Amino acid sequence: MHTNYYFLRQLAPALATRLDGLYLMECFSQDRDEVVLAFAQARGKANYYKPFFIKATLRPDFSGLLFADDVRRARTNSVDLFDDLTGNDSGEDPDRPGMEQPGKAVLGVRSFLNERCLGIELADGYTLVFKFFGNRPNLLIFRENEVVDLFNQKLAADQTLRLDGLDRPIDQSEAAFEAAGHDYRKLFPTFGKLVRTYLEQRTQEAGTGVTWPLLQSVVQLLENPTYRLVTFEHRPTLALVPIGETRRTYDDPIEAANGFFIAFNGQNVVERERAEVLRLLDKRLKRAQTLLDANLQRLISRDEGPSHDELGNLLMANLHNVPTLPGGRSPETITVEDFYRDNHPVTIRLKPDLSPQRNAEGYYRKAKNEKIEAEHLQQQIDGREAEMAQLAAHRAAIEPIQSLKELRRYVKQHNLLTENAASTDPAELFKEVQVDGFTIRIGRNAKNNDLLTQRYTYKEDLWLHARDVSGSHVVIKYRAGKPFPKTVIERAAELAAWYSKRRTDSLCPVIVTPKKFVRKPKGLAEGQVVVEKEDVVLVVPRG
Repeated sequence: MHTNYYFLRQLAPALATRLDGLYLMECFSQDRDEVVLAFAQARGKANYYKPFFIKATLRPDFSGLLFADDVRRARTNSVDLFDDLTGNDSGEDPDRPGMEQPGKAVLGVRSFLNERCLGIELADGYTLVFKFFGNRPNLLIFRENEVVDLFNQKLAADQTLRLDGLDRPIDQSEAAFEAAGHDYRKLFPTFGKLVRTYLEQRTQEAGTGVTWPLLQSVVQLLENPTYRLVTFEHRPTLALVPIGETRRTYDDPIEAANGFFIAFNGQNVVERERAEVLRLLDKRLKRAQTLLDANLQRLISRDEGPSHDELGNLLMANLHNVPTLPGGRSPETITVEDFYRDNHPVTIRLKPDLSPQRNAEGYYRKAKNEKIEAEHLQQQIDGREAEMAQLAAHRAAIEPIQSLKELRRYVKQHNLLTENAASTDPAELFKEVQVDGFTIRIGRNAKNNDLLTQRYTYKEDLWLHARDVSGSHVVIKYRAGKPFPKTVIERAAELAAWYSKRRTDSLCPVIVTPKKFVRKPKGLAEGQVVVEKEDVVLVVPRG
């Protein structure tokens, strides 16, 4: 949380006090992703009084600030930046003979509403803005409202930012929370992963969803924090909420920022790489546990109430009680005594356009598919348990390793850094749904769509995609000698519509075609394909 909005809001007034009365005297870089700002009171030529430094690391994989009273500048490979602000090469101050022309005076420090930015306001309408946007951190120089210079010139889109556009007003009232369907992320996008994890822990302890009082209690913690240096997901982390293993606490945000910066960058290579591998293994373990719980729940739910086989038997045993309607039709339901469960009454749904015998045949057919699905679920459960055991064994083997060579050898030998390397099971790689004995697979993203269509789909399979919009590839797996039922195609089309940009449409057109008519010519972007022949169905998006 060292670049989180709530921390920067605490840091701004503390830094304003520290910079009060100082001038920006130097700005230089001695590393491609690092910039150093030196603030001081002008004392005389080449001399500063009580300098204060801000060292900003602005790498795509890590950004942060270190505050120091001394930074040693290298004699080589060092370049001055932003001369217009620092007073470099401006010579002697005409108002103070014998003294060097100072840089721009610091007027204040500010944060930005609901945004990960920190601004240092200087004289003559200049503002230095540290922008901590994910993997695109940067230092921007504004003059009034316009960007006039950048530290990282490759982030050309930063040139279009406006100072008055960095504030992000959001209605965070209880009424807005209710209107959002209790989806707090829409109101508080600045929480970040750490706070969301803490909030989820609190909801699990309370056994409820996110309530407004709980949400307000978390906001109060963020606005009146204890700064904690913790270990979270095997890495040093600055936290404003009680989470992870606490290593040290701070009362001052500048000290907290320094403590985190030193701890994070002080990790040796073995610690950093081991933490990354353990974090990845924990992520896979959590995903496998979620899938295992879902499969167990589906298996358990099948045992609730009569099975399709039992319903077929009950219907056949009560054929004499089913009234025959004109044209040999059946009523929509019939209530009979369930001799499997102490003769408790059970209501059996019937298709009116079929005879009672044909309805019973339908239940027996579903029972056969039900058995196939149960066997499939049990295979998935067994596979998940074996996968989790393997992942746990990898964790146990990696945690005590102290040698970088040994760690890298183990990781390479077991291919642990490759996404989804722990399994080649399609149920692990893709979302999977079972409908009437048919398997429906759904791609997770553009790259995953390609994997599904190119490597895990065959010419006999049926391929679906929402028409004219981006979305998931959906595949119905072919079963030998079995035509694709209309109900299965409609369900797959509903899923294709749901996992697309047309999710909120009332009706969505969905392409349906055999996989043999889908190809990917060389040069197409990830997830893009060419469909040579297609049918289209209209469905309501449904997940």
